[in-house]
Amino acid sequence: QVQLVESGGGLVQAGDSLRLSCAASGGIFSSYAMGWFRQAPGKEREFVGSIARSGGFRSYGDSVKGRFSISRDNAKNTVYLQMNSLRPEDTAVYYCAGSLMYSSTKEKDYGYWGQGTQVTVSS
Repeated sequence: QVQLVESGGGLVQAGDSLRLSCAASGGIFSSYAMGWFRQAPGKEREFVGSIARSGGFRSYGDSVKGRFSISRDNAKNTVYLQMNSLRPEDTAVYYCAGSLMYSSTKEKDYGYWGQGTQVTVSS
């Protein structure tokens, strides 16, 4: 089964950009649809974006559309989340997740999760 490790989080200012990476190991990466979710303190986990196995289909949550972009490099077993025009409300722990079923916006459809990386956006 696949193991996922996120990296790239940190403290940035509003308006800055940040790119998160999620490296996969222990499985056939191209077999997994991948997603990004986030959870802010005191809030439920929220869908950020997803990408199909081939990278041909992508979906985004309403709060990040037009600012965030998800991509993947199957040769490097890595999925990325490019975050532009960051806002304080983007502050959260960001998780990548893998699904053997399909690209989904729903948390329950992902069976494999990373440990998360903290993103903090100051105003």
